[in-house]
Amino acid sequence: MKIASEARLSGSYGEMEELHERLECARTNIPDPIVKGRLSILLFQGPSIYDAWFSATSNQIVQVLLTLPTSFAQLGYASGVALQLFYGIVGCWACYMISWLYMEHRTRMEREGHTFKTYVIQWFEVLDGLLGKKWKHVGLAFNCAYLLFTAITQLIACGSNIYLVNDDLSKREWTYIFGACCLVTIWIPSFRNYRLWSVFGVITITYTSWYTTVSALVYGQAPGATHDGPNSLVLYFTGATNILYSFGSHAATVEIVHAMYRPVKFKYVYLFATLYIFTLTIPSSMAIYWSSGDALLENSNALSLLPKSPARDVAVLLMIIHQFITVGFAVTPMYFVWEKILGVHQENNMLLRASCRLPIILLIWFLAIAFPFFGSINSVVGCMLVTFTVYIIPCLAHMVYFRNSSMRAPSVEKPPFFLPSWTAVYMVNIFVILWMVAVGIGFGGWASIITFIKQIWDFGVFTACYQCPQTS
Repeated sequence: MKIASEARLSGSYGEMEELHERLECARTNIPDPIVKGRLSILLFQGPSIYDAWFSATSNQIVQVLLTLPTSFAQLGYASGVALQLFYGIVGCWACYMISWLYMEHRTRMEREGHTFKTYVIQWFEVLDGLLGKKWKHVGLAFNCAYLLFTAITQLIACGSNIYLVNDDLSKREWTYIFGACCLVTIWIPSFRNYRLWSVFGVITITYTSWYTTVSALVYGQAPGATHDGPNSLVLYFTGATNILYSFGSHAATVEIVHAMYRPVKFKYVYLFATLYIFTLTIPSSMAIYWSSGDALLENSNALSLLPKSPARDVAVLLMIIHQFITVGFAVTPMYFVWEKILGVHQENNMLLRASCRLPIILLIWFLAIAFPFFGSINSVVGCMLVTFTVYIIPCLAHMVYFRNSSMRAPSVEKPPFFLPSWTAVYMVNIFVILWMVAVGIGFGGWASIITFIKQIWDFGVFTACYQCPQTS
């Protein structure tokens, strides 16, 4: 009886989407309780598919853009390109599973009479609504841990990058400063208020990517540059896991989808975002590896290997701004979770919500100062958190929820044209899960943890200047 009632609640998402869009459009003339004024709405409120594309693209590749050349040094050209393409495609598939389950959950909730004008649906709530409390707790734990470490690595990278422009302060001291700057994220209400930041984020990574590509080709190969990769299994799987992390930025997918007027379109949005990212990451990684060679194994920040110039300083500053934006993307879902725990999520009093959010960003600030090894952290996060959060859990949840034909028949989404049967969808999900368990967690976890422990032994905890040039 429960399954039958659930099936009746599900239906054509197009009907719910059309109704929701009409309601939202009717509300556009109602003043926002937090962000007022036409200029503010134009700059900061973005619910369209174009805004979603900018958010997805801006959120996908940030500091990892500068560590991917190191992955090429660890993997070699062939594996580097192949794994970028492979994990980009697998990432699109996993994101498709997440958005599919979100639409299923939201359709059921709206048919039950729920509205979401001031409430943001999150991934753990999708799992709770479709599969129960145990799934909710697992999804919440992995998602929050992933977002936490993502924010930490971006904050670390801010200090690392600004050190290239001004080394009067140590990287740790710069991290103190940028941690304080990130406190302003507590005032950003939701992902609909990221329009200006998302657009600027795409501009920053586009400039930085093409600057590094052109500069590497113009300056040519460094004297004595070698290209011996791959030369050990530890380095190979560490590099592979960093690429897995690069294309696994789906931890905030549900929040971005929820901000759209037409969330059913997000599967196409993310695909085009990934295709655009390929045009940035592959040329940049190949060019820098060609230019610097195995020197990348000793320095995980590609910008530090390019000659100092005004153009490089611009790239550094733009990346810092982008990393600041990405800290906001990572912490905002955690803010929502914390607000819901404290019971203030739907409050219109932004001062109250900002005060409640403060402990989250303070924790991130402290951990970024304690463990400044962003290259190694990327790999550890990739194998231990990204594999579960954005690949295994979504694919497995999709398989479990649709295991009965009574749930498949009224599904809001049908199998895609290139996989016209549910069996094919299941086979793809099984492949993704097995690959992530064996390669991502198994080999990737082994290699990344060895590398991370080595970094701690070499540099120590709370190191003042990670990977800085030695002075006599």
